[in-house]
Amino acid sequence: MLASSASKPFLSTASLRLLSLTRRRSLTCSANRIVAHPPDLVRWVRREGGSVHPDLTISDDSELGLSVFSTGEISAGSELIDLPSHLPLRWNPPAGPTSDKDDSLLAQLAQQIPEELWAMRLGLRLLQERAKDDSFWWPYVSNLPETFTVPIFFSGEDIKNLQYALLHQVNLRCRFLFNFEKQVKTLLNDTSQKNHPFGGQDVNSASLGWAMSAVSSRAFRLHGKALPNGSHEEVPMLLPLIDMCNHSFTPNASIVQERDASSPNMSVKVVADKQIEQNTPVTLNYGRLSNDLFLLDYGFVVPSNPYDQVELRYDGTLLDAASMAAGVSSPNFSSPATWQQDILCKLNLLGDNALLKVTLGGPELIDGRLLAALRVLISSDKELVQKHSLDTLMVLGNGDPPLGSSVEVAALRTVIALSVISLEHFPTKIMQDESVLKGDVSSATQLAVQFRMQKKLMLVDVTRKLSQRVKMLSKEKSTA
Repeated sequence: MLASSASKPFLSTASLRLLSLTRRRSLTCSANRIVAHPPDLVRWVRREGGSVHPDLTISDDSELGLSVFSTGEISAGSELIDLPSHLPLRWNPPAGPTSDKDDSLLAQLAQQIPEELWAMRLGLRLLQERAKDDSFWWPYVSNLPETFTVPIFFSGEDIKNLQYALLHQVNLRCRFLFNFEKQVKTLLNDTSQKNHPFGGQDVNSASLGWAMSAVSSRAFRLHGKALPNGSHEEVPMLLPLIDMCNHSFTPNASIVQERDASSPNMSVKVVADKQIEQNTPVTLNYGRLSNDLFLLDYGFVVPSNPYDQVELRYDGTLLDAASMAAGVSSPNFSSPATWQQDILCKLNLLGDNALLKVTLGGPELIDGRLLAALRVLISSDKELVQKHSLDTLMVLGNGDPPLGSSVEVAALRTVIALSVISLEHFPTKIMQDESVLKGDVSSATQLAVQFRMQKKLMLVDVTRKLSQRVKMLSKEKSTA
């Protein structure tokens, strides 16, 4: 599912540059925030009943942007930030006949938003608070960035520079924003200013894109009410000051939620997991995410991301070509035997509702369903295959291969060939990407090139690790 070319994006950089709520809040912007001199966020949190460690400050770092930094040494276990329940900004869907008219209209708009774009729901509330003259959250909202570095703000050329299937997700979001703008205007067309959820101000795809990006890049999904299955519902919230803590897979702090989100006594804290040295950013782990999600939702790319993956489409013809390139003798990828078809159906790789997306990379290196399919299709021993569970066939373990070394080597060589084919789908080489990054390019171009280069480096790493395993298995087979 690699993309070597791209069409023009639905939203240009110019059309999404500024939020179009201009009748009340001034849009005189600093380089980083939506107003030139926003209120002191730390002071506001303390004034409203929260607490902030005396050795913390907001710092404008050239690489990290506005971040929470330590001004002195902080010991492990220290409470860094504590937000009482009324400070996080959440959606809180209105209910019942006593709901305000503007909240009711907001709820109607929220119902038009698909679940995968949940950030837009909370984004509507954020826009509502930005439009108010007397918003309780104005000290927080005014400290938000003027613009975001997510791909819906990229130019057409920089979307093309991604050279990857992420283009599809970017265009889906852009198309949604344009369509949702029409729905908003239709619903609010005859609404009086008194009942208007945004105070009568115009809301377009630019303002909606800003709000959705603000939420997707900054919101945390916290525990809500307990569910019958023992889990908890997830409640997205914007956490003032906490959302200025940057990401790390080896963070020095973590979020502690006291009581669930439905409790009026809920609080959200950030606690130091280790000693934090002076002039060090406070970091949290945003999750084990691929660079696709980091770029789409947060606007950055993680170098050498151990959870990054490349998406491929399971296709028998492609696998035949890969196996031939790998020197694997005539596996039946395009025309599997009946018993092999049955297993492919169980792996959901065959049939009317088959899920054909598979991945390379991440901690497992090979998508478990792809690995199991390759092992089964390369093996001719039906009885041996049926002795093993699908779970066993899907795991690339360190022990003896379930179907023997010969089958394992053939399967891994096929995956190596797939990696090479995937690399060849990129129109540029790694050295060319490195050369671009050394030049004077825009931040969007830099992000796009970093993204595609990390995909290539990840495929090279998969090839290297699997080649080492093939070499080890071949050596063991020769010794035996």
